[in-house]
Amino acid sequence: MDALPEWPLDTIGVLVTADPAPHAIPVSWPVRAGDRRILLSLKSDRGSLARLRDRPEVALLILSGGNVALCARGAAHVIADPMPGAEDYVAVAIDVTVIDDHRQSAFAVLTGIQRTVIDPTELRYLEKRVTTLKAMATERN
Repeated sequence: MDALPEWPLDTIGVLVTADPAPHAIPVSWPVRAGDRRILLSLKSDRGSLARLRDRPEVALLILSGGNVALCARGAAHVIADPMPGAEDYVAVAIDVTVIDDHRQSAFAVLTGIQRTVIDPTELRYLEKRVTTLKAMATERN
């Protein structure tokens, strides 16, 4: 893959950081910010944030609708701390150097990881953060 594909808004990814052992956490609604850039929001007290500050090489696994199955690898760095409008979050950019295409001819990913919203307030907060990330993506391009 030469460029990141589009994926549905409600995609859940798996961010892998290292210290040096790998640590994996789910991340909500990563934003495609170009052919080789992904933005996401991380809670400022996450161990993953501390690890990526020390070791910026990360991997983001995305399995999502539309047969998106990839692992984006590259360097992550904080682009807003705190994130505008979300004082307890930081905005992180992953500058993707390698895109591993995990699609298979015998299988297709129809839907990605799914979850049910229990707290509508948190959903609105996530939507607000994603709107901010999309604006950041537009400003850079």
